[in-house]
Amino acid sequence: MKEGINLQKHFIDLNQPVNVIYNTLDHLQGTNPAGEHISFTNHYMMINNKPFFGICGEFHFSRYNWRKWEDEIIKMKMAGVNIIPTYIIWNHHEEIKGQFRWNDNFNIRYFVQLCQKHDIYVILRVGPFVHGEARNGGLPDWLYGEPCRVRSNDKRYLSHVKRYYHEIGRQINDLMYKDGGPIIGVQLDNEYCHAGAPWEMTTGTSNEWISNGSYDTDAIEHHKHIENLKEIAIETGLIAPIYTGTGWGGAQASPDSVLPLWGGYAFWPWIFYDETIKEHPVTPEFIYRNYRQPTYNFEPTYDPTTVPFACCEMGGGMTVFYKYRFQLPYRSVEAMANIKVAGGCNFVGYYVFHGGSNPLGLKTPFLNENATPKISYDYQAAIGEFGQERESYSRLKRMHYFFQTFQNEFCPTQTILPDGAEDIAPTDVEKLRFAVRIDKNKGFIFINNYQDHLVSPDKKDFAFELKLADETLTVPHTGSISLKSEESCILPFNLTMNNLTLKYATAQLITKIEKNGETSYFFFMPEGMQPQYCFAKENIQNVGLSDGKVDCCENYIYIYPTNKNISKTVITDSSSAKINIYTLTAQQSLNFWQFEHNGQMQVLLSTQPLLVDKNGIRLESYHNELTVHVIDNLTDKTLFQNANNAHTEGLLTSYNFTKVAKNLPFYAENIDKGKILLHIDADNLKDLKDALLQIDYQGDIGYAFVNNELVADNFANGATWEIGLNNIFSKMPNAEIFISVSPLKEQQVIKNDTPMAGRSEEGGNEIVSIDNVKIQPIYEFKL
Repeated sequence: MKEGINLQKHFIDLNQPVNVIYNTLDHLQGTNPAGEHISFTNHYMMINNKPFFGICGEFHFSRYNWRKWEDEIIKMKMAGVNIIPTYIIWNHHEEIKGQFRWNDNFNIRYFVQLCQKHDIYVILRVGPFVHGEARNGGLPDWLYGEPCRVRSNDKRYLSHVKRYYHEIGRQINDLMYKDGGPIIGVQLDNEYCHAGAPWEMTTGTSNEWISNGSYDTDAIEHHKHIENLKEIAIETGLIAPIYTGTGWGGAQASPDSVLPLWGGYAFWPWIFYDETIKEHPVTPEFIYRNYRQPTYNFEPTYDPTTVPFACCEMGGGMTVFYKYRFQLPYRSVEAMANIKVAGGCNFVGYYVFHGGSNPLGLKTPFLNENATPKISYDYQAAIGEFGQERESYSRLKRMHYFFQTFQNEFCPTQTILPDGAEDIAPTDVEKLRFAVRIDKNKGFIFINNYQDHLVSPDKKDFAFELKLADETLTVPHTGSISLKSEESCILPFNLTMNNLTLKYATAQLITKIEKNGETSYFFFMPEGMQPQYCFAKENIQNVGLSDGKVDCCENYIYIYPTNKNISKTVITDSSSAKINIYTLTAQQSLNFWQFEHNGQMQVLLSTQPLLVDKNGIRLESYHNELTVHVIDNLTDKTLFQNANNAHTEGLLTSYNFTKVAKNLPFYAENIDKGKILLHIDADNLKDLKDALLQIDYQGDIGYAFVNNELVADNFANGATWEIGLNNIFSKMPNAEIFISVSPLKEQQVIKNDTPMAGRSEEGGNEIVSIDNVKIQPIYEFKL
């Protein structure tokens, strides 16, 4: 340890009683024709009686171009998503009573078939009420004129629901899990007895809202509504092993009927419906909690030790509302996952993982909620409105690889918090926030240094004392741990690696692969942290390190890899078998990909999105030149036969690929302040996968029109506005795009005091400008 360091040691007693894990929820299980069986313990989902770590990424099929669904599903799978929940939004399909749309972007059958093709499970969130920032929360306008009470046990309302469910059942006939399909779950209503939505028929004048369902004082009646929906679902063919319901905020989701699902958001645009609120609060979402007992945003009506804590709406992003313009910090998404998993979640769910665009209606043009953009549902998600991959995608991907690869070992671990962990105030960013998940004497230390709406400073020079049943383990033995602001991480201790024991690592585990009789483990260095491995000396014959140093003592071997680049540690055990440990930098870990090819797991590094399916391996790139990096020849060399050249430096071999650069000229005709007409030759987009129109502007709202039709919009939040051009030109080739920015008005005043009750607008200076327009080509490379 360096002289002068003020080391802060954090103690946690891990020698505590934990819950017995046992099978439960017998009514939520099922078997498919192949004999695969889904069931639950009180801590996790199982497939064939083995732990299954569910990773749910929400993707709304009707908010995306159906011709591009397949590649987007592949992108989600490449990020480790193994379940896709999707809303079926009623007013997207039956906007006009009795007239259903199931074609093109509304073709739920085709979407589910694509998920099945790529081995991804599906959860149908059928509503009837879904919210989802949809018009009327997804309820069709015509229901407003029906003599019934929506979201209740009213017989007329339930008859409409039954007819709607029946139509869904017809579309997904033979795609349910029991029939060999991928649909493993059905969600019934959303946030029932917790949240409503504006009735767009009248809101703004009467400010009328759809009820949250709390008509009756009798809680039994609320519960019966979900049971009634479940009975109708089963009767109409929506038969699945799992039925789910959102549980937060007093919502009715009894485990007697459904699997309650939870979540958390740190960015709350809806609070600004209250005009007295001027500033977003610092939220309690990033404090570690134990979800085996009631706590913040988790107040179950059942014994939480008897039901697995599972999530469906962890903030995978957040849409901007008119009164809350913000840029989502992408690191918040990783931190949210870290918090929920540390608290006991083995079934994560991101709302939403993939953004989209609201479809136009047949009768009512815009099917969104009025406080949000009319078209855009980008949601600042891990994958954006036009397939853009965000930093949150890369950060989640490396976590997901770990959860999947080590699910057998990880799912049985249970949460233990240090004293006072749940009492830390969200505004206290000085205290170290940490938690542990443990099974017997093995486990993982979770650390979070992210807090929304505040800057959490770097945490420097700390260590842990873990009191176990048979030892007190100091992590690290030598030196200290530091972690940069806004970072979060997971560190293993007493991890079994083949027949060796890793006492601890100050590096985060990503995955492992088997090749040529050797096991290779991949770790990365969290930002600000010096990597160190401590192994029990037992069973170790020899240690080799490509760059760094190795120290041996009586009982332990310490490995200190370089923190400058990727390094390789080779450990030979007492039987002469070898394991390899690759330690990546934080940036390299964001570019790390794992996939199967020719029956073997492969890994490589690429800054560009990777898409792998049975037809081959493709990459998307913003540049006509592409470089991929192979780690230590661990990737099948046949994949790189089309490379222009290869270069090896240290452990990395770089393969370069080139395409002919595409010139995408356009002419911008200035119409007025904040208004331009773009003349783009669609023929120039041929041979590209897509192209993004990128606009930097100042103002209030950006609108894009083609042939007088609104095709895209954007609430200004300081980020570049992006529009996928394929979406436009596939419908209207060689169309001109009119960009109109409405001004942001200083000192705006609405006057309504004239004798004839007129209403006029008086404003000061207007802020409006279009500062830069460019077209970004997206190339596709096939390896």
